[in-house]
Amino acid sequence: MKRKWSAAGVLALFASASHAQSSVTLYGAIDSGVFYQSTAASSFAPNARDNGHVFGLKDGSLYGSFWGIKGSEDIGGGYRVNFRLQGVFNSSTGKLGLADTTGGVAVFSQQATVGLSGPFGTFDAGRQYTPMIYAMADTDVRSAQYFGSILGAWLGLNQVAGWPGTNTNVPIGALYDSNALVYQSPKFHGASVALEYAPGGVPGQIQGGTRESAVLRYSNYGLNLSAVYYNAHDTNLAAARPTGLDNNRFYYFGAKYTFRGISVSASYGIGKNPASPSLVNYEMISGGLGYQFTPFLRVTSGFYYLKDRNNSANHSSEYAVGAEYSLSKRTIVSAQVGYVANRGAMNQTIMYGQPVAPGVSTTAAMIGLRHNF
Repeated sequence: MKRKWSAAGVLALFASASHAQSSVTLYGAIDSGVFYQSTAASSFAPNARDNGHVFGLKDGSLYGSFWGIKGSEDIGGGYRVNFRLQGVFNSSTGKLGLADTTGGVAVFSQQATVGLSGPFGTFDAGRQYTPMIYAMADTDVRSAQYFGSILGAWLGLNQVAGWPGTNTNVPIGALYDSNALVYQSPKFHGASVALEYAPGGVPGQIQGGTRESAVLRYSNYGLNLSAVYYNAHDTNLAAARPTGLDNNRFYYFGAKYTFRGISVSASYGIGKNPASPSLVNYEMISGGLGYQFTPFLRVTSGFYYLKDRNNSANHSSEYAVGAEYSLSKRTIVSAQVGYVANRGAMNQTIMYGQPVAPGVSTTAAMIGLRHNF
């Protein structure tokens, strides 16, 4: 009997030591709402037709629904080993998020990383958000939300550049990169740098499928500044074997200032295909204004303008306004409305994942509920 209790005590001791050194957390959010749009298309194809208005339940009133598992182990000396597995899903249908491969889905479509953190900063390896999207969200009053924000404007550049919307391998910049190595420095007087390199792993072609980016960010005294450089090879191509073609480049400069509840933002970006600039060369301009009425209520607005630098007939302007009210620390209700005027070949959307036919103007509205866990 004593031997049994002794063994149990040893197991308890090891379990206690393990718990003290490491932790694992399950987390996520479910976000859904009622959505209406006055016009809609079936795809992002350049010849897509307007099918008329659409009304229904849609995922992502603020951001997409997702779930994840993250963990951290203290290895001493101020250093930790970290991992994160995170995937998006559609709360309306239960479907998983898209992968890099056209038509494919992935359980952990957003992040699947392992890395190290310490006084030097953080280093993560695997599929993950690109540093550029954090810089864009920081300098947009509407925080790169799914409805009418800098995220939708940037995706508008990708749609007109030929992205079909059926994978995450876009032709201008990137929201996620697979096989990525990302270093994030500590902040120094509010300034930090993030560096990314993603080797392609293509035999005989060292540049095949590679991506690289550099991001500078500053955050202090209510001021956020960001500068982005992103370059990639063999993006948005159907070719079975990458050739190393340099066809994806994106520059972005943004600023946001907040004072006594009032926030103002502005940004400028250029996305192009270095190999064929006469085919893909677009400009993006944004502006935003918001006010935090109470600790629970925030109202934001944004303007997003896209222009084809090769053809002035192709341009679009989008306006969006939204209000968010926190019912609790974990639950937010929101109401949003937006309008986009597309001209020529432009097909900028208001709502993430809801296509608009090229050259067609549309109005959209959404009421949603988001709960974090």
